[in-house]
Amino acid sequence: MAYVIPNLGLWGLGVGPKIVVPDDFPTALTGSAAERALREMGTLEVHTARGAEQEAELSRRVGNAEVVVALRAYSRYTDRVLAACPELRLISLWGTGTDNVDLVACRARGVAVTNTPGVNAHAVAEHTVALMLAFTRRIPEVDRGMRAGAWPRQAPAQLEGKTVGLLGLGAIGARVAALLAPFGVQVVAATYGPDDGRAARVGARHVSIEELLRSSDIVSLHWRLSADTEALIGPERLALMKPTAFLVNTARGGLVHRGAFLDALRTGRIAGAALDVFHEEPLAPDDPLRAMPNVILTPHNGGISPEVTERGLLAAARNVGQFLAGTQRDFVVAPGVVRR
Repeated sequence: MAYVIPNLGLWGLGVGPKIVVPDDFPTALTGSAAERALREMGTLEVHTARGAEQEAELSRRVGNAEVVVALRAYSRYTDRVLAACPELRLISLWGTGTDNVDLVACRARGVAVTNTPGVNAHAVAEHTVALMLAFTRRIPEVDRGMRAGAWPRQAPAQLEGKTVGLLGLGAIGARVAALLAPFGVQVVAATYGPDDGRAARVGARHVSIEELLRSSDIVSLHWRLSADTEALIGPERLALMKPTAFLVNTARGGLVHRGAFLDALRTGRIAGAALDVFHEEPLAPDDPLRAMPNVILTPHNGGISPEVTERGLLAAARNVGQFLAGTQRDFVVAPGVVRR
């Protein structure tokens, strides 16, 4: 997909806006076409060192910028950060998730928010299915045994005949359902809002969350994290899962109650998990998940490929250009008071 980005050069009263990227770590934007496009829109400042996960440092980096291009979920735009950056008019998010931004505070302070939904949907869906296969086929476990000199012959399982429960049927969940179709699985789905026939369109059966958890051999999370969905999978709902079932999470770590989840994994209440997202990122070196043999871990890279990265960064830059040109239509938070 090609993105046409306005070449604004100077903006407003002959002054280019200050645009800050506070969190290009690990580096993604630097040297890209999106970086070049942003430099044509105003004065661009890119930070490539760690530190944006700290509120005070994030506030310092953003400073008097009018536009922020936010690349990482660990940079949290709280009301305190917004208060410390009074010139801020736009937060352009790379990706779909908005849980690292206080949207209520943005509305109150007149800060617009945009994101890039759907850009990485196919990549995340592929990663989700890959994690399902890795767990059922015991690939990491067998690989470790082979490298240790063993010849592990424990029989792996198949996806065929399993029931897969999808919590969420947005762009990613629907794509996962499509990719699973040739495997001969039964797909059940629970949606945040009304189903409106979405499940049937992807060959799934719409059920309640509770029925999904009871019946599924694999539970895969695809809901957005919000105040309503935080710790959605808590102790009571984890207790509904089969002891032979495992959970796949490529959405957000906060959808699951951390303490109850760790306990379920330790005690064998569920068979295991395959995770690309975590409650705190990067995952701490001493996090107990690292020592659990029934957990597969990947570093929140499911939606990252060269193609997705290029498209997503260009989409975030395009949102900046359209906002400054007054042509942006789709907002997470619409523009408020214009500050000059």
